[in-house]
Amino acid sequence: MNHTYTLLSKEQVFGEAPIDVIRALGTKCGVTDFGIISGADVDDEKQGKWFLSSASGYGDVCLVDSDGSQKVAYSTSRGSVRPVMKCQDISQLHCKTTKDITGFKEVQLGEYPQSAADRELARTLEQDFSEGRLRKTGKKYQAQYEEYQRDGHKYIRVACMAERILSLSNGKSCKKDDIVWIEVAPVKWLYDEEAALLVSRQILVSGVLFSSESYYDEDFEKTSIYSYLNTTLAEDLIPSILREMTPEEKAEYENEIKRAAKRRNPYNLTFGEVSEEDIIRGAIESDVAVFLHGPSSEGKSARVKQIDPTCEIIYLRNATPDSLNGRSVYNQSTGEMIDIPPTWFKKVQAKCEKEPDKLHVVFFDEINNALPSIQGMAFNIVLDREVNGIWKLPDNARIVAAGNDTQDSLAAYQLAAPFFNRFAHVYINTTTEKWLKWARENNIHPAIYAYIACKRGEPLRSEYTGEKPNADPRKWEMASKMLYATGRPEMLRALIGEDITDEFVKFCSQPAITMEDVLSGNYSDKDIEKMNTSERYATTVGLTQADRQHLETIKKFVSMLGEEFSAVFDSYTLPGEKG
Repeated sequence: MNHTYTLLSKEQVFGEAPIDVIRALGTKCGVTDFGIISGADVDDEKQGKWFLSSASGYGDVCLVDSDGSQKVAYSTSRGSVRPVMKCQDISQLHCKTTKDITGFKEVQLGEYPQSAADRELARTLEQDFSEGRLRKTGKKYQAQYEEYQRDGHKYIRVACMAERILSLSNGKSCKKDDIVWIEVAPVKWLYDEEAALLVSRQILVSGVLFSSESYYDEDFEKTSIYSYLNTTLAEDLIPSILREMTPEEKAEYENEIKRAAKRRNPYNLTFGEVSEEDIIRGAIESDVAVFLHGPSSEGKSARVKQIDPTCEIIYLRNATPDSLNGRSVYNQSTGEMIDIPPTWFKKVQAKCEKEPDKLHVVFFDEINNALPSIQGMAFNIVLDREVNGIWKLPDNARIVAAGNDTQDSLAAYQLAAPFFNRFAHVYINTTTEKWLKWARENNIHPAIYAYIACKRGEPLRSEYTGEKPNADPRKWEMASKMLYATGRPEMLRALIGEDITDEFVKFCSQPAITMEDVLSGNYSDKDIEKMNTSERYATTVGLTQADRQHLETIKKFVSMLGEEFSAVFDSYTLPGEKG
């Protein structure tokens, strides 16, 4: 591809007559994962800063900030590139062209590393790389990143360069020096016919030096970044050619994969990430008593109920010796003592006898808040699976316990070492990602779901002072019930406090296309065109509550909002359900 690449000028972006693409879509610009990893300065919506070709008048260079405003930077700064290509007639490019929902022609021209591979694929690529099975295409990006091919796709292997923790489109976080696999894909450009320009949809790369000179006089062709655009980037955009394997090579390659898989897993185990719920379920199925740690409102009992909705809960903080261990009463007619089992035991026994092929959970809750004497009785039940030395737990009964640690509750007692060591231990940490997954599965009000997702979980919790209401995962569940019942968001201040409620009301007041609108077709192209970046983002995260039945319909709609919003949508919903 013999093309001249440049950057947009200040007049084309912020002048009295900006080019049509900027006028229609705004000045904000999304960033590819490769751009993020290479050091792009992005906000929570993955919008980045990008250089312009214009000088500020004081020897500095103009740029567009992540919020879309005009800023300046030293000419010797490193920053992000949103390339532009001069083009009078796209019919001469001989490339794929489609019409974008915004009305502009979208051109696919050249290839470049853009999105991070999903977790499973990245793990496979790294294993193949470490064992020397990935085939090189012969191309290098930025003269350092080798391009590999696998199953007809191309990838590069990159060490994260950013100093802070980053969030990528595959839902994975990465920090400095973490290895990330980036897929090479066609670059999408928007054609501005009036300006005769192809404008990249996204920021492609960052960390590029603008100029080696400390004073920029707006002679753009003498800058380092102009040289980079028309040498390094221009060469990188030229697609490599994949060579097909011969039948013999393919057979040997497939045999090597099988042999390597056997070497990697000689005991035929299943490897991969496991969630808290996986461990809890595994302990229950293995007949290993499991203890759930965590502060109040983290959803410990909710996790148990997901596994056994009819579990028998015993609140040990309020338990008495008789309610936990049963009691003995005197039979006047026989003159003998009669042992009466506790009510909870009789319920468990009845359930286990009725459903002998099902596991039933006995859930000792608030065990740390129980008196030491009650803890001792519970210890005997856990140790011997026997109540008061008399009544054996059914074979299909399982024990789960939960409690607040001493640092989370002033009323908590430290568990004795022998008791502690009888359990497998799971430390509950309700992350934003886990809460959103739970919210999708438990019909949390879509406005609350969209707000928490859009704010990246920041309002999920607020500080407890004992004087005013604070937010936590349990309070948001209560807030959902109140919002469904009343439809009055202002009422939530009684649950989550005034400040968060005010912000929530403002969020709910901005225009958005809801799940119901999408599924019923209650929107038009004009509705989409009118939406700004913030409204598109809010709409996108609200739609990630979609169930599997409607997922493809929702994904098709989100693609109309723009490629960067499809990446946001996928980061919440793919791969599968992230644990």
